Amino acid sequence: MVNARSLRALDWLNFFVANVQTGFGPFIASYLATHKWTQGEIGLALSVGTISAMVSQVPGGAAVDALRNKKAAAAWAIIAIIASAVLLAASPTVLPVMAAEVFHGFASCMLVPAMAAISFALVGRSNLGDRLGRNARWASIGSAVAAGLMGLTGEYFSARAVFWLTAALAMPALVALVMIHLPNASPALPRVPAAPKPPRDEAAQSDTPLDDAPAEPEDRETIFNLLRDKRLLVFAACVVLFHLSNAAMLNLAAGEVTAGMGDNVQLVIAACIIVPQAIVALLSPWVGRTAERWGRRPILLLGFSALPVRALLFAGVSSPYLLVPVQMLDGLSAAVFGVMLPLIAADVAGGKGRYNLCIGLFGLAAGIGATLSTSLAGFIADRFGNAVSFFGLAGAGALAVLLVWAAMPETRNADAQEKTEALPEAR
Repeated sequence: MVNARSLRALDWLNFFVANVQTGFGPFIASYLATHKWTQGEIGLALSVGTISAMVSQVPGGAAVDALRNKKAAAAWAIIAIIASAVLLAASPTVLPVMAAEVFHGFASCMLVPAMAAISFALVGRSNLGDRLGRNARWASIGSAVAAGLMGLTGEYFSARAVFWLTAALAMPALVALVMIHLPNASPALPRVPAAPKPPRDEAAQSDTPLDDAPAEPEDRETIFNLLRDKRLLVFAACVVLFHLSNAAMLNLAAGEVTAGMGDNVQLVIAACIIVPQAIVALLSPWVGRTAERWGRRPILLLGFSALPVRALLFAGVSSPYLLVPVQMLDGLSAAVFGVMLPLIAADVAGGKGRYNLCIGLFGLAAGIGATLSTSLAGFIADRFGNAVSFFGLAGAGALAVLLVWAAMPETRNADAQEKTEALPEAR
């Protein structure tokens, strides 16, 4: 049985990691602006972070797969994020800022798969959906709390103090990580079952399914074999389209309808961030449980369908105060996407020793879609107007829904079905 203390510690790990990551959001741009950085220079610094994260997705996932100790991978990633926050706070000049962005990009790409692997190790395949939903709930609560704390810190102390707070909030994350005790077997995850051995006696047999048993994979599947899996390729295309539709949406809407506002602009934007996080916290456990009962495709269709609806609503919004209710749809999409990405990665590669590499590949697809979204949406808005840009984002979202409906295979229990079909003599 998994220690209940370890599961509670994993809750707090998600909470504090989300705290830390919040500090690397919009606060960086505000901080650099107070130190006389131009918008072009700020954009370049943020682009360095984005490119670093994109380039690191696949190597980061592969590195976590290669490391036997997943907790150590998470610990080193958290320490690197602390170093990034300290660099930003200590010296907002070009070299430290660029180094901080690079460190943070690579560390984040190791931290996400490492935490997914720790979750996999604690609960196994059969309970992973519920656990990922719980992870997302605690991360959303952490993000909302951190946004409030950092906003108050920046308002009443200084923009620099936000990054000292970010570094400080990483310390409890390390404490929570230490309190997690993985099963005594090899902690390397994901894994495939070893060849079955004759049981010594009935009492010695475990009730845990072989697919959940922590065993080191005998032969990891190569990346080339993984890339031939139709499920991976179709879902990666869905991820690109999801972020192509989603990434630029709030920035475009906020820039248009808050341009003439007075002192309430920051409050409206903060509400647009916090409200979806509350929705994610409420819905994520339900998403994880329901994906295990209904399958992955119905939940994907539900979450992806919110994208084109949200884009079309933004196209007609003229009051800044209507941004907040429309952003509730973002909470639905985020809850579905946040839980389903690592869950589908477990379906596709969880028994092949490439779980974390698969998460990295999906992360790379997300980065490509987000980068295309912001650049294309801005280009279209400049030349044809914001309404046309929103229609384009709605079209990308509709394509994502169509691709899920028409081409995405159901991945729940696909692994077990493949094994059964490969052993007809067992039936």
